[in-house]
Amino acid sequence: MKNPRRKWAGALVLMALCAAVSFWWLRTEEQEKALQVQLPQTGVKLSAWITDWQWRTGITDLKQLGSELEEIHFFAAYFNHKDELHFTSDFREGLPEFLEISRKGKQLRRVLTIVNDRFDTNGTADQKDPELISRIVATPESRSLHIGHILAVVFQHGFSGVELDYEKVRKEDWANLSNLYKEMYERLQAEGFSLRIVLEPGISQSSFELLPAGPDYVLMAYNLYGGHSGPGPKADHAMIRKLADKLQGIPGEHAIALSVGGFDWANNGKVVSLTEKRAVELAHSISDNPKRDPSSGALYFEYTDDQGIGHTVWYADGMTIAGWMDTARDAGISKIAIWRLGDMEEDTLQQLQEYHQHSQHK
Repeated sequence: MKNPRRKWAGALVLMALCAAVSFWWLRTEEQEKALQVQLPQTGVKLSAWITDWQWRTGITDLKQLGSELEEIHFFAAYFNHKDELHFTSDFREGLPEFLEISRKGKQLRRVLTIVNDRFDTNGTADQKDPELISRIVATPESRSLHIGHILAVVFQHGFSGVELDYEKVRKEDWANLSNLYKEMYERLQAEGFSLRIVLEPGISQSSFELLPAGPDYVLMAYNLYGGHSGPGPKADHAMIRKLADKLQGIPGEHAIALSVGGFDWANNGKVVSLTEKRAVELAHSISDNPKRDPSSGALYFEYTDDQGIGHTVWYADGMTIAGWMDTARDAGISKIAIWRLGDMEEDTLQQLQEYHQHSQHK
């Protein structure tokens, strides 16, 4: 007959061992869960804009790239002379197809982008009107009225969210504008809609510090060179790193906006914005291949037109955009917004697809 004391001792040892194993397993599971929460999302999250004036070719590009996007933004809402939302005939014509294509396959979040361009009664537009912003953000009542107009449009047309692209804001209006962002975010959230704010690259630190937590923010990482300057790339790696660092100052996971296409600078002083396809067409007029700038990854070349006027062209292709995305990700920004779809080269669309897919499996 076995000793009962030994039997109970063995049972106690076994119980202690089971408890230790259970504690270790639970602790390990909790540590893994905590680690998963802390790990950054390294996969790229892509969004893109389609404009009302180029919606047809934008839709064409969207059909190829759509499965890689999380959001598609319809850049199509402006203001009239009464400070009410204004929509062009292009918007009304393109909206049904925009909504239809965004619902196919992997359904995209459909976001309406509103910009502070004001159309007069004669049809002319005052672009990026700062006085308009002063008026709509001036008081709680004016802000509430503006938010109400936006909510009505979002409900009417079936958008998932709103994006505000209010530029050239006066310094004295930033406090009220930040109040608008906060109040609109709260109203939209209550109705199940999202809010994203577009920020210019030159936003001051004092204005930056007024921005409320809650909305998503996208910082434009372009216009380093353009219609305001001589020839050069829309962005370079140093600019993207600097802006990515700046964006880290706002709580949350925000986006960097990268621009495709480029500009054509004529020796007579005229500067023209180019889509990527148009830049490639012009590149075919020269005997040598375009050169690639090491500090930006952008392509550039010179040509002479039929009138004997010399031109310099800088533009971004798929390799340029991929390099810019690498720089943004290295700086901690994984959300990338593409300005804009329409007349992009097939190879660039393919590279964006492959880049996004590859980033999801790292």
